[in-house]
Amino acid sequence: MARFTTHIPPPCDEAVTVIHADDEVLVVVKPAGLLSVPGRFVKDCVLHRLVFDYPDAAIVHRLDLDTSGLMVLTRTLRSAQGLSAQFRERQVEKEYVALVWGRLDPASGTIDFPLAPDPVARPRHLVSEQGREAITHYEVLAVEAGSSRVLLRPKTGRSHQLRVHLSHLGHPILGCDLYAHPEAFAAANRLCLHASKLGFSHPATGEWVEFESPVPF
Repeated sequence: MARFTTHIPPPCDEAVTVIHADDEVLVVVKPAGLLSVPGRFVKDCVLHRLVFDYPDAAIVHRLDLDTSGLMVLTRTLRSAQGLSAQFRERQVEKEYVALVWGRLDPASGTIDFPLAPDPVARPRHLVSEQGREAITHYEVLAVEAGSSRVLLRPKTGRSHQLRVHLSHLGHPILGCDLYAHPEAFAAANRLCLHASKLGFSHPATGEWVEFESPVPF
């Protein structure tokens, strides 16, 4: 029988920052420790915080609770359909920066391990030949004291993909409560994963737009 976590995160006092708003889309920076959408026990989330000022806002993708960084929300049905299609067809460009345990060798490459839900420890996922395709391109930006700063470009968008892929390589993300060994978990006071760049075709104009967010760790 699967075990489900009942972890209730502490309240998140950091604000959601709106960096772009037009009649079709919102682009925001989500703080670490805040849900994207309401959870079973905690209702505070990106969506609930935004609907006071933007009652038409809708979620088309999510970031994990402990991941910070860029998210795009839609404000019209046209934008919701258009951006959902772009995510589904892998036309959205996403970049993340992470601090990981140890030194990655080689310094750049592609991680290609299929992923599936862990049948006995939800919400964890694991590498499984019966899982769905999951591909992550990576590049080491710098080697720091006992860790590497890594640029990640996921081609697919599986749940926990970046965390599982790096942990499977033996280089878990610092501060990760689900996949890091005790030393890597204790090495940071938060999950060191940030969605730093987001690019997509604007659903109204077709123009390619890109947004960046400074890495907070």
